[in-house]
Order: sequence, then structure tokens, then C-alpha cells
Amino acid sequence: MKKLIRGLLDFRRHTLPSYRATFARLAKGQSPDCLFISCSDSRVVPNLLVSTDPGDLFTVRNVGNLVPPATLDGQSTADRSEAAAIEFSLGFLPIEDVVVCGHSSCGAMKAILAGGAVDGAPNLVQWLAHGAPSFKALQQNTQVGVGLPDADRLSQLNVLEQLEHLKTYPIVRERLAAGTLRLHGWWFDIGAAQVHAYRADLGRFVPIDETEGERLLTELTVEPPALRAVQ
Repeated sequence: MKKLIRGLLDFRRHTLPSYRATFARLAKGQSPDCLFISCSDSRVVPNLLVSTDPGDLFTVRNVGNLVPPATLDGQSTADRSEAAAIEFSLGFLPIEDVVVCGHSSCGAMKAILAGGAVDGAPNLVQWLAHGAPSFKALQQNTQVGVGLPDADRLSQLNVLEQLEHLKTYPIVRERLAAGTLRLHGWWFDIGAAQVHAYRADLGRFVPIDETEGERLLTELTVEPPALRAVQ
């Protein structure tokens, strides 16, 4: 807590003056264009990784960056928090993109690899069960993440699985069909401080370096008319 309090005081003294106008504007409402779903791990800091300001990202963080799938009628199969965030952000905010971001050395993935049993944590055990489809994909000898430790391979596969879970929500399917939403799979290598993006055409995650970043920017520039219409 001492670090938090000192940090708050430092923010008030040195950072807040340059952000007063930003917060005055945000007091009237928010207009983020990206829903960012990541792990609760303290080493993963979305705003730091992508250099965003307050109001830029609508974030959902949980253990293992999991998205429980929905039933046929759109009801979440688990906790309602993630489902509520999906419905609110995609239905009431100008969200155009959804990023699911996993990371290396993920404790949740390690626990799933170990069988998902965590002594003294019954709620965590039930939550990690949503990673079972990702573990099944790993057992099927997929080529995603080849050469990485099993926990990191599972983490990458888990990102792809959560993207599929997102598609079980009616509002996601509707927005995708209308061309007003894009889904992205990212993975953060903590040790290298390097974010990777999944390339479906290559079937693997690739580092977002200068070359890949420019390619992604060019790809996003050529967006469908339907997506431009909701801006």
C-alpha cells in the first residue's frame, strides 16, 4: 500500500496537470473503440503495453483471460461478469475491435496443465474448467506454439479458444456478420516484453515488430463500409 499511496501522490503532483482536460472530457462519458480481455496477472498491464490513455480501452481482466461460452439463448455458462461486459461494450459503446491477450508463464495455464486441482480454492477450480477445451487442443498436437514450453503453448491455444467462445454470444455473431466488429488474438511474452499477434494465414503467433505493425495498420485501414458507418 505504501507504494500505491506514494504513486498516487506522485500522480497528483506530476501527471495530473497534463491530464486534467482529458478527465474533464471523460467525466461526460466514455467512447473506447476496443474491448481488451486479458489476464489478471500483475505483470500484464494493457495500457502500458499499447501506450493508451484513460478512456481508450474497455478492459476485462480475469484469471487466465477466459471467456465462458454462452448457451444457444445467449446466457453465459458461468459467471455473468464477462458476459455483461461483452454485452455492454459491444451494445452501448463504439467498440470496433476485441482483443483477447494471453501471456507467457501464466499460472492459470500451469494449473490447467496440472489437472486443474487447486487445494483450498474451489471457485478457482471451477473457473479453470473453462480452459478444458484449450487443454484438449494441446493434446491434439496442434502446431500452434511449437517449440515453446507446454504452458506457453497452452496459453496461445487458450487465446484462440476464447475467441471461439466469444462467437457463441449473439451480439458478437451479429456484429461480425454485419462487418462492424473485428476479433484479434494476442500473446505477450513477458521476458522479452514482446506482444505477438495470431496470423490465421500462417497458423501461428508472430511478433508485432515494425514490419508486422505496419502490415496490421495497413490491414486495418482497408476496413469495410459497415465498420466506418458506426464510427
